[in-house]
Amino acid sequence: MKKIKFSDIIIFEDEDYVLVNKPAYVSTLADRNDKVNISDMAKEYTADAQVCHRLDKDTSGVLAIAKNPEAYRHLSIQFERREVKKEYHAVVDGIHQFQNTVVNEPLVTKGNGQVKINKSDGKESITSFDTNKAYRNHSLINCKPVTGRMHQIRAHLSHLGAPITGDVLYGGKMFYLSSLKKNYRLKKWTDEQPLIRRFALHAHALEFALMNGEIAKIEAPYPKDMRVLVSQLEKNV
Repeated sequence: MKKIKFSDIIIFEDEDYVLVNKPAYVSTLADRNDKVNISDMAKEYTADAQVCHRLDKDTSGVLAIAKNPEAYRHLSIQFERREVKKEYHAVVDGIHQFQNTVVNEPLVTKGNGQVKINKSDGKESITSFDTNKAYRNHSLINCKPVTGRMHQIRAHLSHLGAPITGDVLYGGKMFYLSSLKKNYRLKKWTDEQPLIRRFALHAHALEFALMNGEIAKIEAPYPKDMRVLVSQLEKNV
């Protein structure tokens, strides 16, 4: 992975917040297994930076960082009160027509890092789903989590029978170009590689109140791998 320059991933900034389009494969917080993480990069950019929430390492998209303690507290309270509107886009396996489909299933974390639905011991977890577009064998889904549990969107989509493409932990399948193209030919002695090497989930937008009370909705463009995947699906409806 090429070196990331923090200023290159900024998509919004004022005197209190800086929002970035987090690349996939980069941890949000410090991780002993990774030298590079968004939190450390942000602190190099502005000394008092604090990441206000987190995205899974393999998830790309919009991430909010406070530049001072007052801004951090201001946004933290909005998260606690569920006033922050979060919007994710996911490519999922299969054709699905969701329309304000709400999954209210409590989740519990297992020892292997996977989460499971558990009505007796799980924590409240709510997500709303809408289909943006259905393709030949896949669908592009708009996901709006109300709560913020680990792997919530991934587990809830799997529960709906619509696992995220590439999310093998929750039943998703890797995506190969040969599945779309009948006459697809590989070079001799080579194995076909998946078009996207991670699960196809992107944090598309974040809406919250700035310090002056103004409501900001910040959108993050798709990274290259997600853009290429959706483009190929569009070409082969």
